[in-house]
Amino acid sequence: MRIRTVLATFTAGLAAATCLSAAGPAAARPGNALADHACSPSVSLDRFSDALDKTTYQGTFVGNLSALAVDRDGSLAALSDRSALFGLDARTLAPRSVVPLADESGAALDSEGLVIDRDGTRLVTSETEPSIRRYSRDGAVLDRLPVPAALRVAPAGRAVSNGTFEGLTWFRGGLLASMEYALSGDTAGTVRFQTWQRHGESFEPARQYAYRADTGLGVPEVQALPDGRLLVLERGFTSGVGNTVRLYLADPRHATDTSGIDNLTGQSGVHLIKKTLLADIADCPTLGATAKQPQPNPLLDNIEGMVVTGRSKGSWKILLVSDDNQNTVQTTRFFYLRVRTTP
Repeated sequence: MRIRTVLATFTAGLAAATCLSAAGPAAARPGNALADHACSPSVSLDRFSDALDKTTYQGTFVGNLSALAVDRDGSLAALSDRSALFGLDARTLAPRSVVPLADESGAALDSEGLVIDRDGTRLVTSETEPSIRRYSRDGAVLDRLPVPAALRVAPAGRAVSNGTFEGLTWFRGGLLASMEYALSGDTAGTVRFQTWQRHGESFEPARQYAYRADTGLGVPEVQALPDGRLLVLERGFTSGVGNTVRLYLADPRHATDTSGIDNLTGQSGVHLIKKTLLADIADCPTLGATAKQPQPNPLLDNIEGMVVTGRSKGSWKILLVSDDNQNTVQTTRFFYLRVRTTP
């Protein structure tokens, strides 16, 4: 979702290096414990990078990044909400490719969520309708997944404009998409997570779960862990104050299937997804970061994308990215986290 719409039309050269703390390059070396650069007992920040901020690649602005995925060759895929999919070097973040995306009629998308299938095709959400489309590597539309009627933007459904499918992840052999905000008729902050079950190469809507976001926050991204739990980003913006970004561990394993419940109003017998705060990103060390606008922590920006890139020494390696909205006072920034989750 675009938090602000004030756009800049300038471009700049590719930044030469990863931004680290004033301590210099040594700050980029991961420590042996999460106490190094700790954001909380469960999360630490290894480093951040502004290398792609206000750059272009083959005439396309490298920014507005809303989702990340690890491609089959180990490179990164980065999705812009302005209908572009970038391939990035996993180590340097240098762009390697860009593929334009469009809907079946050639119109632009509000592309927000991304996963890469086992055959290399790309599944991309657009929160305009909302929709999930499958694309070939060269950007051709291959098919489109069915979406439950209630999740469509009003008047077709009960979703609010610019508040639908922000997150997308593989989940229990199928897919899970997270709505950003509540449906009309649901209690404010009660967000629906829709799943699809896979049948060969097709997907059919399956169970749905309810998740309660913190007051004033929405859900821009979700990533599933192998045990069926979820990493969930919550995010909001307050003018003159800045961004709030929190990372939660969420467990849907005992949550109620809400697909047949019209209005979620706190009724008894409906079990929401349980969540546990892992870290408020405002509590991370700044590592020398600077902000172009007021922020609780100058490290913060409009963080919107997240991907699990691996596991090391008992911790998940998580990469976050901020959506700069092509705005002069925002930054395209990558955040390298280590996250420990208990059983």
